Amino acid sequence: MTMKLTHAVKRKLVQIVAFGLTNSHVSNFASGQIYTGPWKKFCNPGLNCYSCPAAGLACPIGAMQAVSGSTEFGFSFYVVGIVLALGVVLGRFICGFLCPFGLFQELIYKIPGPPKHLKLKKWMTYCKYGFLVIFVLILPLVLTNYMGMGKPAFCEYICPAGTLEGGIPLLLTNASLSSIIGSLFFMKLAILIAVIVACLFFYRFFCKTMCPLGAIYGLLNKISLYRMEVDKKTCVSCGKCATVCKMDVDPSKTPNSAECIRCGDCTKACPVGALHLGFARKNETGQEPEKA
Repeated sequence: MTMKLTHAVKRKLVQIVAFGLTNSHVSNFASGQIYTGPWKKFCNPGLNCYSCPAAGLACPIGAMQAVSGSTEFGFSFYVVGIVLALGVVLGRFICGFLCPFGLFQELIYKIPGPPKHLKLKKWMTYCKYGFLVIFVLILPLVLTNYMGMGKPAFCEYICPAGTLEGGIPLLLTNASLSSIIGSLFFMKLAILIAVIVACLFFYRFFCKTMCPLGAIYGLLNKISLYRMEVDKKTCVSCGKCATVCKMDVDPSKTPNSAECIRCGDCTKACPVGALHLGFARKNETGQEPEKA
């Protein structure tokens, strides 16, 4: 007798595999070393710290800041090109299936106890665009050292993923780093703790309010090839899709919202099959389904 896996289990398995492939150099945790091989020239689709000992790929946000803030390149065309290409094809599917820090937040949210019905104010979801513009685009260009090199501001001052995956493991395994720990690390540790606590109450709090990579992919959701489609003739406006959406989206009204991470829960909850998530298709009449 074969056991059929649910959609939620399948997605979780994909997330775990993506996490494992992204962080395959597990032995580096013991030595406190960072992998610097040829694959570090390429960016991971999701948010995963470059300084994580197990990381085999670079973080796209860190790479964007590093190149744009360097003295040799005025703009990180290579990195931005990769991110935009991924976003145009997949949109925030990357957030829902391929992002290591997204998986971490979901696991935190599953911890029982805190109320899970709370919703963020709408304006809070726009904060991630502020983080993108200020800390990723502007500050690396204006906060420069004596050599004219900019600081990777988001990574240095904000990123909780970097603190969790890179900062803490490296401090635990390198005595020399532990001896020079300063106030900046404790500030970032406080941000990480605050994000973890918030994730106990709010599903993917960091994704909704702080992630600059999610902001980029979200802006591309409306034009991405992988998209949500609504058959208005079939939809009965029952509201079940909006009820199950943990990203606070009403898929029947805004199927390609910047907040949608393409998890697919709504398509499974729809009683009449009016929602389709995937690459563009044609319905039984040969016409494109109506898009909300």
